Amino acid sequence: MVITTAHISPLLSLLAGALILIMPRLLNFIVALFLIINGLIGLGLLRWLHL
Repeated sequence: MVITTAHISPLLSLLAGALILIMPRLLNFIVALFLIINGLIGLGLLRWLHL
């Protein structure tokens, strides 16, 4: 399987969901990081993620 930017968002969602289930106190931190990373990928600022 080749991982592209199209795969990053669902993988981040799965990871964030699992972490929130394990440690609910991290909700704000996880959501903030997810939104920032997703925004950077969407704007094309993280071009090095094209594997």
